[in-house]
Amino acid sequence: MYNKSFLIGRLVRDPESRVTTSGIAVTRFTIAIDRFKKRDEESSADFIRVVSWRRLAEICGKYLKKGKLVAVEGPLHIEDYEKDGVKRESIEIVADNVQMLDWGSPESQVPDDTQAERSSI
Repeated sequence: MYNKSFLIGRLVRDPESRVTTSGIAVTRFTIAIDRFKKRDEESSADFIRVVSWRRLAEICGKYLKKGKLVAVEGPLHIEDYEKDGVKRESIEIVADNVQMLDWGSPESQVPDDTQAERSSI
């Protein structure tokens, strides 16, 4: 079996970064992906949550900003949970790789010696 997603979209807000109690960096963000539309249909988008860990999380937290176009690669994780007696489902991509596709101004660029490392849980 194989579980790998490859998505391209824009960040809907600045990423949220934190460090776990065990000292591991984690950054979460959401990307919007426009759906293809037929003539005379309204535009719509899918909003996909992404989580990155360790060094990749540090890089995402530092360099990603709202509106940036990114390519995200990683497995799709689905978890079931219960809240207020209602069964729910949480879906997110666990990023193995994140590529920034529009850099913007030169001062916002990642230095050449900084490479986004693969991150796994």
